[in-house]
Amino acid sequence: MLYFRMILRNTKRSARDYLIYFVTMTLCVALFYGFLSVTSRYYDPDLGVEYDLEFMSDGMKLAICLVSLLLFFLIWYVNRYMIRRRQKEFALQTIMGMERGVTAALFFTETLIMGLLSVVCGILLGMLGSQFITAMLLHSYGRPFQLTWTLFPDTVALTLLFFLLAYLIMGAWNTRMIRKIPVIDMLNAGRKNEEDFRKSRWMPLLTLLYGILMCWMTATGISKAYFYWDSRYALPVHLMFGFNILFPGAALLYGVLWLTMPGKRVGKKKRGRSFRVLIAGWLFLSLASACAAAVVSPVSMDFYLPTGAGTLNQYMMFLIADIIYFICALIYLANDGICMIKERFPKIRYRGENLFLFGQIISKLRTTTKTVTLICITLTLSICLFLSVPFLAGWADGYLEQRSVYDIQISTQYNDTYEESGLPDDDYDFVTAYLEEQKIKIKGDCTFSLYLPVRDEFDQRVKYDFPVAVIALSDYNHLLTMRGYEPITLNDDEFTTQWQSIAAEETKKEFLAGHRELATDGGRLKLSEEGIHDFALGETLYNTYTDLVYVFPDSICENLLAVNRNRYITTEETVPLEKALELEQIFSEIYPETEQGTHYYIRTSSQQINSTTAMTFILRAAMTYGAVVLLVICFTILALQQLSDLPDWKYRFGVLRDLGVEDSHISRIILMQLGVWFGIPVLISGAVSAVVMGYFFRMYRAQISAYFGKAELAVQTGAIALILLGLLLCYFVSTWQMCLAGSTGKNWRRE
Repeated sequence: MLYFRMILRNTKRSARDYLIYFVTMTLCVALFYGFLSVTSRYYDPDLGVEYDLEFMSDGMKLAICLVSLLLFFLIWYVNRYMIRRRQKEFALQTIMGMERGVTAALFFTETLIMGLLSVVCGILLGMLGSQFITAMLLHSYGRPFQLTWTLFPDTVALTLLFFLLAYLIMGAWNTRMIRKIPVIDMLNAGRKNEEDFRKSRWMPLLTLLYGILMCWMTATGISKAYFYWDSRYALPVHLMFGFNILFPGAALLYGVLWLTMPGKRVGKKKRGRSFRVLIAGWLFLSLASACAAAVVSPVSMDFYLPTGAGTLNQYMMFLIADIIYFICALIYLANDGICMIKERFPKIRYRGENLFLFGQIISKLRTTTKTVTLICITLTLSICLFLSVPFLAGWADGYLEQRSVYDIQISTQYNDTYEESGLPDDDYDFVTAYLEEQKIKIKGDCTFSLYLPVRDEFDQRVKYDFPVAVIALSDYNHLLTMRGYEPITLNDDEFTTQWQSIAAEETKKEFLAGHRELATDGGRLKLSEEGIHDFALGETLYNTYTDLVYVFPDSICENLLAVNRNRYITTEETVPLEKALELEQIFSEIYPETEQGTHYYIRTSSQQINSTTAMTFILRAAMTYGAVVLLVICFTILALQQLSDLPDWKYRFGVLRDLGVEDSHISRIILMQLGVWFGIPVLISGAVSAVVMGYFFRMYRAQISAYFGKAELAVQTGAIALILLGLLLCYFVSTWQMCLAGSTGKNWRRE
């Protein structure tokens, strides 16, 4: 009973310390329950006959549980923070005769009580969160949303099991840690003065590793430039290779020059070199090197360089390394600048309460610099994840619309067919018989061939010079009618082009500039006045490596070689998912996969929409959940770092009050201090994320325009930015108020 009263007393006394932890864990539990609720076997929204949540449930559950492993780190960090705060209390209990095991058990019980309380509150809050997840799911499937309140027993059990396991693991770690710390170290906790952060070895070590990596970058750039050298390549290709040699090489040369610089006398007649000079130089060179590595992928795609996945992945690794070093160097120089301002600008140092403010900030630089750097990198990752969600989800949804324009699509590819006798010539009549058997009425039906302009192009299989296929005008107009478009007309000596929506306008104009006339086996043709069309007719209409097809008059196509045989069907009503899967199974038995010969494919809109929508929702949910969890972890650590000094703040700010400093000035000092520790990582990560995502959106601007539009992307990106800002303000304001209260020990406002 005595121990129980001690637990309650300690919990009440430490309520303020547990507040950030409680709020954070409640939010994480709510997110965990909300996202997992859609995987419950009791979850049964009305999605229609063409959808089945079994495609999504297992993948969603696995993705959320894997991302939730990040919460183990958060629980561990908060528990370590609580142990540091209460080391003196543990030492006194041990000196008074309490066994270490009992002390550890009491602390474990306290954290378990707070943890279970946060789980209960999180599940209740998760019921509200699950409504937003349901709304997002139904929106993905194109269904209306109705508010319903349901508690799913299996999801509740899984949530309790996951977090109880996490608390038990952390409890075992806490017990071991409390037993291991010597009593004298517990008593002296908080009395150690921190050394100058510039004496830390982490930045010199990181710089050394980055220097080694730049040697690799330079060697790789030289080898790639030599391997891919060809005078026929355009100037941007040569510039790309040159910059990937120039900037890493310049950084190496700058490092060698820095090493050979004559030293300057520093301190007590010790000779040293200005390390910040090297960091400042490499800061700008790492940014330039990152830009050079970033252009490898778009230049390779624009000029069809056969770089391969290995080379692109290698330069992507170099890009990530450059960004990480840039962030680390920028934070190091920012902290060094704070120290320089205090040391070299006495007018600023002695103005108002700035001397005290500098002391508050610089006293934490050694321990917080590394942490803030890691937080900045993590924040950059989380912001990029968050901003990528609308782009990737919109791309997938828009691409799905392009793929599933017909209820049933049958297509062929002749890539591995090397004899004309093996080319397809089938009408796929079994599909008609199956639909009649299932009493599914056909609304539109078109069976057509794709041709080659010249028979000799049949042997042309080079990936970057693949022949463009041809469709007859009558078949093309039939497809237009099925899609609700107006037919087009051509003269007997004219042709036109049909492009995928993803093709850029520059690409279309450049291609047609060199193809105003065509020599075919049926005669010469000239480009019609309306030479470009981009109707949504499905991606299987095009050859493997081309973004267009020619449209020729029927009289010309009669003299051409037919290489592909396709059939597109639309039905009066949606094909049930079960029937669509059965039809695909029948098709695979009739046309089995082969390594050589013509490849046959079937696509049903029901299966495509169901599987793609499920995967898109899993991607969207996992990335959103992961980004929010990372943001919560980062902001929690930033808050706890400042709250860790609260026991000393009452004395420090009490001295200021005795000197006549008003509470409004104390509030300003605390606000400025928190502004530094929250502002540095947030501003740097925000700027880096904006540049990275701006480059990313620029590289895939064609997909953005084709699939969901720039306006929609801007709206969704703005909404995400508001969410990030709101989350930041919640943590910042909460930490500020707790620090204000801690500066007096009871309330920040003096009565």
